[in-house]
Amino acid sequence: MNRIHRVAILGAGTMGARIAAHFANAGVPSYLLDIVPPDADAPARNKIAAAGLDAARKAKPAAFMHASLARLVTVGNFEDDLKKLAEVDWIIEAVVENLEIKSKLIQELDGICRADAILATNTSSISVTRIAAASASPQRVIGMHFFNPVPLMQLVEIIRALQTSDEVCETIVKLTETIGKKARVSKDSYGFVVNRVLIPMINEGINCVYEGLAAPEDVDAMMKLGANHPMGPLSLADLIGLDIVLDIMQTLYKGFDDPKYRPSPLLKQMCDAGYLGRKSGRGFFSYEAHA
Repeated sequence: MNRIHRVAILGAGTMGARIAAHFANAGVPSYLLDIVPPDADAPARNKIAAAGLDAARKAKPAAFMHASLARLVTVGNFEDDLKKLAEVDWIIEAVVENLEIKSKLIQELDGICRADAILATNTSSISVTRIAAASASPQRVIGMHFFNPVPLMQLVEIIRALQTSDEVCETIVKLTETIGKKARVSKDSYGFVVNRVLIPMINEGINCVYEGLAAPEDVDAMMKLGANHPMGPLSLADLIGLDIVLDIMQTLYKGFDDPKYRPSPLLKQMCDAGYLGRKSGRGFFSYEAHA
């Protein structure tokens, strides 16, 4: 496959909408679809897609110039518009970070999309090999991990499942470069490279607060001043979302069965309290004025 004529992004949340906006801004016609309850009415379906688009619009207004908007088609009724997926060359799923849900979706796509369509998953930590195993054609499944905020972060982690073909991997690497991103390839492993290094570091920063070593602002200041990090680990956790940090830590912990990946008790407690970071208005720092 030498070029992509149309891409579909499944999942109209913040990540999915921003990925779709990036493709549209890069000149690639795109569909943005969401998976919602079958009994949801049209207004409810459209509201979900609109919320995702609003998140992308806030991230980079330039992505929604007239020409880009013309290339981005939102679909409010997922089940009625699945036939649109038969038109696309490349499908990227960006649904909730849950193996069962992702696997079921990949399995369903086998009976909908073209035989030569590439199926990519935007998972941030789940084994791509396990996701690919749900497909009758696992050789066309690959991991494509974008980072938030999508318009600003250059890297896309390309993860080869054990089943991924050389052709699919080479194609995705080339196509990633054509949309203005930097592709780096990783073998399949829980958390891959970035999150396997980053999330345990954040977890240790949280443990420093839990154990009373330093206040959150001091932990961040020390890492910025002493390790030259542009953002402290606790501010970064608030930006990512503490629930997402916990999900990734739990995936690493269960996947490797290694106590070094055990989530901090304070991380669990804050998620239980609903202190999820910027999106909830409160995490290790307060964002009430921006909530």
